[in-house]
Amino acid sequence: MVRDNRFAFSILMMPLLLVQALGVRRKTPRLPEPPGDRSGIFGSGRNLRLLIVGDSAASGVGAGSQRQALSGRLVSLLGEHFRVSWKLDAETGRTINDVVAAVEAAAPKKVDVLVASVGVNDVTRGTPVKKWISCHDKLIDIATQKYGCRHILLSCVPPMHLFPALPQPLRWYLGERARRLNFALEQHLAGRPACRVVSPGFPPEPAFMAADGFHPGLAAYSHWARHLAGIIREVTATAA
Repeated sequence: MVRDNRFAFSILMMPLLLVQALGVRRKTPRLPEPPGDRSGIFGSGRNLRLLIVGDSAASGVGAGSQRQALSGRLVSLLGEHFRVSWKLDAETGRTINDVVAAVEAAAPKKVDVLVASVGVNDVTRGTPVKKWISCHDKLIDIATQKYGCRHILLSCVPPMHLFPALPQPLRWYLGERARRLNFALEQHLAGRPACRVVSPGFPPEPAFMAADGFHPGLAAYSHWARHLAGIIREVTATAA
């Protein structure tokens, strides 16, 4: 009954939501992807082949350089324990379907761990849950069959109901869509040990957001990288 009420409310509010969405698109500053290396070898220890794929968050929008962004911070942390051979394949605006297409088109290369960050554009563009799930299944199949990937870490859609750039009720509406995609993926992948939906648990603090109120800030990238690095050390230790 609660779900039905929320659906009815969304339909009634759709004209306002569309006006707000257009306003956000017009007023929100467009931050660039930061400069810096997108592949390399770093650290010492056991070999670890890492592939990071996704959207603007994966590509580091909101950071001043790739070293300050997710890829740079994650590789730096992992380099304390591994010799990391890594690559970042991410671009602003990508949906899960775009990520699948990019991974499918890339030349095959052995990968131990794949980290994906995608979902905000799927929320704003209305990707249906069924397509969201089927595209993730395809991404997992490509990662395991084409790249021989043993561990797939799928960062959950961030808490859009906390994005300062979004006015109410648009913030609530997109937050609900984000929750729905996250819940569906978690349920679908339950019991698949090679895959994990990762929720970093970003604190609802302004310092964790970039200047546009829409992308991660430096504190968020650091927090996110530490969370992922801990999981990667855990799963690779188990597999060793």
